[in-house]
This record gives sequence, C-alpha cells and structure tokens, in this order.
Amino acid sequence: MVQMSVMTTTITEANMLQRETKPLRNVQEEETKTRDEDPLPVSKQEIIWKNVIMITVLHILAVIGIITSINSIKYQTAIWGFIVGGIGGFGVTGGAHRYYTHRSFKAKLPLQIILLACYTVSGQNSIPEWVRDHRVHHKFSETDADPHNANRGFFFSHVGWLMQRKHPEVYKWGRTIDMSDINNDPLVQFHTKHFMMLKLLLCFFIPVVVPVYAWNETWMVAVLVIGIFRYVLNLNFTWSVNSVAHIWGNKPFDKRIQPAENLAVSIVAMGEGWHNYHHAFPKDYRAAELGAYALNATTMWLDLFAQLGWAYDLKTPSEELVRQVAIKHGDGTWRKLHDQPEATASRQDYKTS
Repeated sequence: MVQMSVMTTTITEANMLQRETKPLRNVQEEETKTRDEDPLPVSKQEIIWKNVIMITVLHILAVIGIITSINSIKYQTAIWGFIVGGIGGFGVTGGAHRYYTHRSFKAKLPLQIILLACYTVSGQNSIPEWVRDHRVHHKFSETDADPHNANRGFFFSHVGWLMQRKHPEVYKWGRTIDMSDINNDPLVQFHTKHFMMLKLLLCFFIPVVVPVYAWNETWMVAVLVIGIFRYVLNLNFTWSVNSVAHIWGNKPFDKRIQPAENLAVSIVAMGEGWHNYHHAFPKDYRAAELGAYALNATTMWLDLFAQLGWAYDLKTPSEELVRQVAIKHGDGTWRKLHDQPEATASRQDYKTS
C-alpha cells in the first residue's frame, strides 16, 4: 500500500538517538561492582502472589474460552473481537508508547481523547505507570534498572516482571526520569483519577455486552472470548515487544544493543517489532525505517490523523542520519537490504557521548 503524504519534522541531531550513555554507564559500572562483590546477583524480589494467581487464571480461562467457543462463536463476535483488539492495541502503540512516552508527535485535544480511550480498552496500567516504566527501560535497557530486563530471560521480560516487586535499581533510577509532562497534563490527571472505572467500562463491560445485545451472542462466549481471550491476547502482544523483540532478530542499526527487528512481533503488535530501529531512533513516530502499512498499522492510523490535522509535528530522523548510524553500528543487514558498500561513518551528529 502506498503511504499518504504527511507533514513531518526531520531531525538530525543526537536527540533522535537511543539513550544517554553517561547515566547508562553509571548503572552498568554499579552492576559490575555489585556482581564482583556478590557471586549471587540474582535479585531476591518479593513475589506478588495476587498478580501470579490473576495472570495464571486469566490465561487458563482464555484457553478454556477459545476451546469451548471455537465451534459456536458467531462470525460477528469474531470480527468484533478483532476490532476491539485493534482499538486497544492502537491505544498502547500510538498512545501510551509513541505519544505519551516518546512524544514523537503532537496531538490536538480530539486525538488525545481518542488515544486515552483506546488505551483504556487495552486494560493495562495507568498512563503514568506505563510511561515511567518505558522511559526508564529505554534509558537503562538490559540493566537491573530496566523493569523487564531481557538479560534475566524470556519469561521474566515477557511477564515475570509483573509477578514480583521491581528491582531496587528500577525504583532508584526511575526517580531520575522526567515525568513533568505527564504529571502536568490535565487530561491524563483526569484519566488517572478515574482509571479503574474507565478500565472496567471500556475494556470489559462495553466489549462484552455489545455482542450479546447487538447479535444475540451468548453471555458465556462474550465473556470468555471478548472479555478474557481478547484481553489476554492484547497483553501478550504488548509483552512480546519486551521479550521476543529483545531476544530474536537481526540488528541493522545497532548491534551493540539487544533489541532486534522481529517481523512476527511487528504484525501482532501493530508495527512495534522493528525494535532495533526503535531503540536507535526512539523519537521517530513511525518506530520503523521501512513504512509498509501492512507491517505498521499504527503508523497508518497516525498518518490518517495527520491528514485530519489532529496529529502534527511528526518526528523522523534524516535518511542520512539513519544511513550513518546503520553503517557505523549495524550488523551489516541494513547495507545488504539497501545495497550499500562497506563504509565508515564520518558525521558526528549522532554521537551521544
């Protein structure tokens, strides 16, 4: 599909790049010292049994729901589940992630309301919690200060980090994250104040009752498939960015970091799987270099809102900056894809140290 033209802001300076190296080095040096002194550096974090039980039960019910309903679910319900899942997914990717965490574009009030409503459909944590976790994740990736440190294994980075108290380093370095934009946003303040009520209404109640009253779906199917199975899928699609896309894939832009380009994650997470690029250029509103809408549905919707004038100042790095970063730090796959010869980067505008 050919992308529509949108007004973007091209940035070539270092603020498009993945992280400040000085604070990251401080954390890494602290970890090295701690591990030298302590041969068992594995964190003894308290397990949150309430979360363990809730997450486990949700997944069991999701499996039971899809198995028992597969032969009786109405096609309208299946379509509705896909729509609701997409709405929630866009709220996470376009809202909590690209807008609120990275400020990769600006949004007028109607779009801000839409993003918050869509995010509420996903049923995840409040915006301040989500943003703080993700900002500290970017700043201190793959250290103990990273809430879902992929060095601790697939299970931990996928869901285990939600089953126990955060590592002390997450709290320590999380206090250094600037959250003033979130804390001073009146719409976010309202959303946070009424978060639980809005979550119950938009994530569970409305999605479940629509199939029952609109086309006479059974309550059992509506609750198990739309209420639980859809919700569990949404959660796992989001979690896969933290786990799968931090473990498997190539690294065209920066081979020094763990985030990788993962096609499967890009499909299920609406364009969030081009993760090596995203960690190299977190302020790019597309979260990817290549812009095929089929593999980046979030960008398609943001471009549509840009055409309406509701999204603006969409940030992208210059092509030259992307090329230079890929040539200097990538694993070579970018050069093959773009038929670029071996070269040494000479420009200084992407150095962060």
